[in-house]
Amino acid sequence: MTIHASHPFPVPEDPVRRLRGRLGGRVSLWTTGAAGARAGLTVSSLMVANGEPARVLGLLDPDSDLRDALEETRTGVVQLLHWRHRGLAEAFGGTAPAPGGPFRQAEWEQTAWGPRLPDAPTWAGVRVESVESVGWSVLVTATVEELAIGDDEEPLVHRHGRYAR
Repeated sequence: MTIHASHPFPVPEDPVRRLRGRLGGRVSLWTTGAAGARAGLTVSSLMVANGEPARVLGLLDPDSDLRDALEETRTGVVQLLHWRHRGLAEAFGGTAPAPGGPFRQAEWEQTAWGPRLPDAPTWAGVRVESVESVGWSVLVTATVEELAIGDDEEPLVHRHGRYAR
């Protein structure tokens, strides 16, 4: 692997992408699967809809391993990341090297919904309700089956293409 100073995924001028960058968002890590067949992706395009049951909606890369794995397993873990997780977020986002794969970059606890990062105190165990194409993304709608709310000190936020506190 060669490390370059340029962005690994250069994008032509795109006003919609620039608008999305100005909105900013909390960085989450979506994971699914079990040992030997895990997939994960950092996601900052997400929202939560309250109700019975509550739902998490996320926009995923249609070519991601996570999208395929979620369609197969139908379950996942959505965990909110903190500033201390920025290296892990880059590894799962494919913007930083991850020798052995991104799951080798941290310790994981297996749950009924997939692997969970034990030091991410806020997380949800979700069940995939639907997966549909929306623009150049895939909208995943998942029902919340388990929810843990922890501290929210130094949340990891993504804005203007960079991580921020």
